[in-house]
Amino acid sequence: MPEDHAQATLAGRVALASGPVPVLVRDGQVFDVSATAPTMSDLLDLESPATAQGPRLCAVEELIVGDGPGPRLLSPFDLQCVKACGVTFALSAIERVIEERARGDYARAAEIRAGLEDQVGDGIRSVVPGTEPARRLKEALIEAGMWSQYLEVAIGPDAEVFTKAPVLSTVGWGADIGIRSDSSWNNPEPEVVLAVNARGETVGATLGNDVNLRDFEGRSALLLGKAKDNNASCAIGPFIRLFDAGFGMDDVRAAELDLLIEGPEGYRLEGHSSMRQISRDPLDLVKQTLSEHQYPDGFALFLGTLFAPVQDRDDPGRGFTHKVGDIVEIRSPKLGLLRNRVVTSADAPPWTIGIRAFMAQLPQGARA
Repeated sequence: MPEDHAQATLAGRVALASGPVPVLVRDGQVFDVSATAPTMSDLLDLESPATAQGPRLCAVEELIVGDGPGPRLLSPFDLQCVKACGVTFALSAIERVIEERARGDYARAAEIRAGLEDQVGDGIRSVVPGTEPARRLKEALIEAGMWSQYLEVAIGPDAEVFTKAPVLSTVGWGADIGIRSDSSWNNPEPEVVLAVNARGETVGATLGNDVNLRDFEGRSALLLGKAKDNNASCAIGPFIRLFDAGFGMDDVRAAELDLLIEGPEGYRLEGHSSMRQISRDPLDLVKQTLSEHQYPDGFALFLGTLFAPVQDRDDPGRGFTHKVGDIVEIRSPKLGLLRNRVVTSADAPPWTIGIRAFMAQLPQGARA
């Protein structure tokens, strides 16, 4: 829960025996609002989602994760498309260039990193993407033979926006999160995720883990789909904090995220990501996502991450990669805590509730 949860209105989804329902959390109590809004898409489209009413389900402490009895906490998105922005921080831009030059080989990464930061790091940090100074930096980098497709989206006018996961495929707090079994270099990506409704209005924010396979994407940017979209590879939650007088876009812009990874062998890694260092404003990323595209069910938008771990885990120079059994925690004071365990995508629970099954679970009136 957020540190100031007593002042927050939180929206989420809970699985009941009859099917998933949207809920609001107020003062530590969970309320089923499905009679007013049968889906999260419907809830976020209301003029005032925070005022939706419904019967009390339970106290928030009574929500469970996994397959036990009782109300089970799910990802807070259902029919929304799941979009993501990449290379929105200077550090992540440099790391993507390293992946590209190393061709996905972690053994070459440390050597490349040693020189690349000195050559382009300050320049990337000092310009606003799409501006005249950014254009001049691009020309200088091309002249120096240092241009990259990742630098294009880092400082050029167009942000990288891609589809991260299919509708209904995201996992929530406490669920297993999947890494491809044939990946040998990967990491979590702790991010703020915006909730945008069908009218294009940003109505709230939550936490997300946009898992990345550095070896796959490093071999070729055309492998982005395999690097990003795999079974259980997108975690979001625990709840969407709805915008109100006490929480809004300026809080997103100022958000601080802490990451903790605890490995089964006793390994521990701590990281930090500050939204103050993002190179593109969150509302500009929403605007670019909406450019010449409509989202009649709304969308979730990952804003990108500053975090790119280089701390060695095993062999010197190898850097970080996940192991099965890692516990990943992403925390932000006003958004709460997202916790997941790492498994292979092949071993994660299969995604079985698609759109047809989801619609069949809705009350008859809602399906109409």
